[in-house]
Amino acid sequence: MRPEDLLCPSPKGLYCPVGDFYVDPVRVVPRAIVTHAHSDHARRGHAHVLATRETLDLMALRLGPAFAGTREALAYGQRVDINGVGVSLHPAGHVLGSAQVRLEKDGLVIVVSGDYKDKPDPTCVPFEPVRCHVFVSEATFGLPVFRHPDAAGEVGKLLASVALFPERTHLLGAYSLGKAQRLMALIRQAGYDAPLHVHGALTAITDYYESRGLDFGALEPVAPAHRKALAGAIVIAPPMAMTDLWARRFADPITAFASGWMRVRARARQRGVELPLVVSDHADWDGLCASIRATGCEEVWVTHGAEEALVHWAQTRQIRARPLRLVGYGEEDEAASEDG
Repeated sequence: MRPEDLLCPSPKGLYCPVGDFYVDPVRVVPRAIVTHAHSDHARRGHAHVLATRETLDLMALRLGPAFAGTREALAYGQRVDINGVGVSLHPAGHVLGSAQVRLEKDGLVIVVSGDYKDKPDPTCVPFEPVRCHVFVSEATFGLPVFRHPDAAGEVGKLLASVALFPERTHLLGAYSLGKAQRLMALIRQAGYDAPLHVHGALTAITDYYESRGLDFGALEPVAPAHRKALAGAIVIAPPMAMTDLWARRFADPITAFASGWMRVRARARQRGVELPLVVSDHADWDGLCASIRATGCEEVWVTHGAEEALVHWAQTRQIRARPLRLVGYGEEDEAASEDG
C-alpha cells in the first residue's frame, strides 16, 4: 500500500479513503478525528467525532453541547478499528487533551501530529514520539529563526517587571485554551502566590482544567469597578480583550503578551506590547527537527506553516518530504490571531 492510499489531502482536510474518515477536517464531514479543541482544528457540525475525552469536553464548552451528531472518546494508546484501519491517539503536548493520530493498515503506519510541542508543560501530557513510516508534521514555527527560550525564564521576566513596577497593573495576553492555563501554572511554579486576576472569557476553560486535577492557586475575576485597584496585580486576558475598552481602565497598565510570535519584534510593536514573552505551545525549529528524527520516519509531509524550509531540511537528510499546502489551519478564533 502506498501512503497516498491510506491518507491524502483534500479540500475538506486530510482524508483516509480506506477508512472513510477525515483528520481535523475544515468542512463538515460524516466522520472526523479531531486532534485538539482549537478552532482551526475543531469545528461544529460533523456527524461523528472521535477525540480524547478532554478534547470532546473542551469542544462542548467552546462550540456548545450539540457540536456533533455523535462523539466517541479514545484514551491515549487505545486502539480502534475503523473500516479496517487501526487508529490510536498519542500525546501531542500542545494543550490539554491534544493528540497525534496514528493510522495503520497492512503494515504501513502514518502519524498525523496535529499541533505539538516537545517542551515541558505542567498542564498537559508530554509529547510522545511515535515510530512511523510517514510523519505529517505541522510547521507553524518552521524556520531556523524560531528558537524558543525557556518558558520559565520568560515568566521570570514578567515577575521581575511586577517587582520593579508595583504601582502598575500587568495585563498579560494569552490564548484562552492552553496558553493562559500554562502561564498560570508557570507563574505558580515560579513562587508567585498572590491572587491572579482573570478575564471572564477564561473562566469556563480554566475551571475545566482544574476539574482535571490542575491547581492554579487563588484566581479572582476582574470586576469592572475594581480595575483601578489592581495596581501591582497580574491580570490575564484573551487577545481580543487586550485591544478593546476593557483594557484601558487599569492602573497605568503594562501590556505583556505570550506567544512564539513575540520572537518577531515587529509583531510586538504592531500589537503595542511593552513586555513580549516568547512562550509558545508549538515546537520551534529545533523541536520540529528533533521530533521528526525521533519518529524514525522515511517520509515527512509538512503542513500549516513554513512548509518549504522544513521540506528542504528533511530532503538534505535523505528523508523524503513534501508540502501539503492545506488551507484553513494556523489561526485560532481569538481576534483572528495566530495561536502561538
